[in-house]
Amino acid sequence: MANLKEIRNRISSVSSTMQITSAMKMVSAAKLKKAQDAITAMRPYSEKLTELLQNLSATLEENAGGKYSEQREVNKVLVVAITSNRGLAGAFNSNIVKEARNLVGNTYAGKQVDFMTLGKKGNDILKKGNTILENNNDIFDNLSFETTSEIAEKLMQLYSEGTYDKIVLVYNSFKNAATQIVMTEQFLPIMPAQNIEEADTSDTFYLFEPSKEEIVEALIPKSLKTQLFKALRDSVASEHGARMTAMHKATDNATELRDALKLQYNKARQAAITNEILEIVGGAEALAG
Repeated sequence: MANLKEIRNRISSVSSTMQITSAMKMVSAAKLKKAQDAITAMRPYSEKLTELLQNLSATLEENAGGKYSEQREVNKVLVVAITSNRGLAGAFNSNIVKEARNLVGNTYAGKQVDFMTLGKKGNDILKKGNTILENNNDIFDNLSFETTSEIAEKLMQLYSEGTYDKIVLVYNSFKNAATQIVMTEQFLPIMPAQNIEEADTSDTFYLFEPSKEEIVEALIPKSLKTQLFKALRDSVASEHGARMTAMHKATDNATELRDALKLQYNKARQAAITNEILEIVGGAEALAG
């Protein structure tokens, strides 16, 4: 059995760790509320904008939606992997890396697949054995529509110039504090509406001025920037939820371990006291004899 000093040191170490994980849990919980409100408020706008754009594009002639709607043979793919700059968030980052590797090995096997990483953790892992076109760790230091727009414009340029035939976003979508869903979402080319016949009925309800083509051309860049911004906000909310959950579990585990060590310490202390009493009694009997 370990001596009392060793057990006391372990109890002190576990207690310190428990205080850290508990504090991190509270910080993430506070940040989660703000991030959750932001993504909840943004989703309806983003989804409606995408739906409107798809419906408009579906009523136009093929490729009339412009250079961002052009469908071509896929040989070169760019995967935008959105992770975080910090760890201690459970499987938040590893799930993104796993999905990114699955795209390389299965979905786009035999094709050229490069990465753009948004977040330090994803870059640290994916740079081993893969081509990282660009890494943007500082995007989360000041996440805004303006900073996101700069990255979205780079992606649009890479596609329009033919550098890549398809651009895909991989990120965690926020469901609740305990659940994050890994999303693989096509960024470019723009996906057409699923039901073109239904989209055609939009002529009955909308009057387009100056024209559908000009409206689509103006909406596409804004829609793409909004799509990327939503993915980043989703990822931020998911990160705080994942870290809060992970730190909650870590705190619970540390509490259980501390209680078990205290029980072990008390047993060891009782055993030590019993031995001392036996030694005293044995010595006294020896002197009396």
